[in-house]
This record gives sequence, structure tokens and C-alpha cells, in this order.
Amino acid sequence: MPLLPFELLSPPLPEPWQSSLVGRIGPARIKVLRMSPQSYPEETHDYDEGLLVSQGCLRLGIGQATVEVQAGQMYLVPAGEAHCVLPGSHGTLVIFDVEPPSA
Repeated sequence: MPLLPFELLSPPLPEPWQSSLVGRIGPARIKVLRMSPQSYPEETHDYDEGLLVSQGCLRLGIGQATVEVQAGQMYLVPAGEAHCVLPGSHGTLVIFDVEPPSA
């Protein structure tokens, strides 16, 4: 498995909040993206999702709560939990999830 320098992989990405697949472990996907201060709309998934902040800060809206995930921390989003990104996030985010089943 190659070394994955997340902080170097995210800046060249063309758009913030658009992830790029960088690896797989079994059925799990490892994706990296560049965060930006703009918000991102609420979403839910039918699978669990791990949100690891490699650099910077992720500001999540979970229900009525605001959760700030700092560099070196991971937030585990259970399947079906609605979440959004609040204004003010920045840095590099690594996402761990599984590929949705084919239709």
C-alpha cells in the first residue's frame, strides 16, 4: 500500500467538497477532499461513514447540535443520520465508507 499524504492530495482537487477515491480496504473506500468555508447541504446515507479531519476543522450540523471535529479527530456518522456541513470548515477531510449496493 502506498503512503497517502492527505494534505498533499486535497489542494489540487478542482472543487471543494468533491471527494476523490484514494484507496480501498476490502469493501471500504478511502476518499479525500478539500474543505472550504462554504456550507454543504444536509444528506443521509444508508451506510456508516467515518469523517477524519487530517488538517483544519470540520463544522458539522447534527440535528440541532454543532459538532466541531478538529485535526486528528474522527466523527462516526451512523447510517441514516442526517448531517450537514456548517459554514467555517477548512482543511483536509478523509472519508471512510462502503460502496452503496448496485441497483
